[in-house]
Amino acid sequence: MRLARSMAVGWALHFKQESRNPFFLWIVICTPLIYATMAYFLFRGGTDGDKLVGAAVGTGMMGIWSLTTTAAAAALQWRRRSGILELLVAAPLPFWAILAPITIAISALGIYSLLASMLYTRLLYGVSLEIEDWLAFAVAVPVGILAIGLLGFMLGAAFVRFRAAWAVGNLFEFPVWTICGLLIPIAVLPAWVEPVAWVFAPTWGMNALRDAALGDGSPWDDIAMCAALSVVYGGLGVILLRVFLGSARRRGTLALS
Repeated sequence: MRLARSMAVGWALHFKQESRNPFFLWIVICTPLIYATMAYFLFRGGTDGDKLVGAAVGTGMMGIWSLTTTAAAAALQWRRRSGILELLVAAPLPFWAILAPITIAISALGIYSLLASMLYTRLLYGVSLEIEDWLAFAVAVPVGILAIGLLGFMLGAAFVRFRAAWAVGNLFEFPVWTICGLLIPIAVLPAWVEPVAWVFAPTWGMNALRDAALGDGSPWDDIAMCAALSVVYGGLGVILLRVFLGSARRRGTLALS
């Protein structure tokens, strides 16, 4: 109970704190608008209007992932620079219970990204955003955000190990949203990419959102798979964080210098 309460308080605190960061707000609002503009001009030449709806949702999810990788890396880099990271690692609370609320809170800010992308394409370009299954869509959004947050938590173990956390965060940004098919269909990517894509929960989350929006199929199986992979990410993140923390202690890389 104490651990759950600490994580809930940590999530609320970091959500409030990061939502007032001008740099993060720039990423969460402006990045999806840039993506949405490019996607609109890329897809408007086709005859299938549903692709524009999928593109609007996809660019919003791209903004969530971009924010999670960049902002989580920046948050840990700031804590390392200010000397707080060592204190957090030495705290009685397990460090995974400190890091996970940070990444989940940052990904939760991405709801602004999704809303901004959809409203932008609707108001500026007149794209009709008709959602076929609102219930499934409303369930898929938080599940997808949680999946991205826990994927960021798992990859965030590397942020603790390496001093150049910012560079590591940027390294994960574009490959992941490309492989997951958030904007580019997986079918047009090389054949070896598809098996890799199904390992990433955002792939299932994006499929669920697309199916809920367009009514192409049942999104519930995708939602369940996305949630299951999120649990796996949480467990792997705890293990990887323990390994990377041990390495960081031995090499003395928790401090900036």
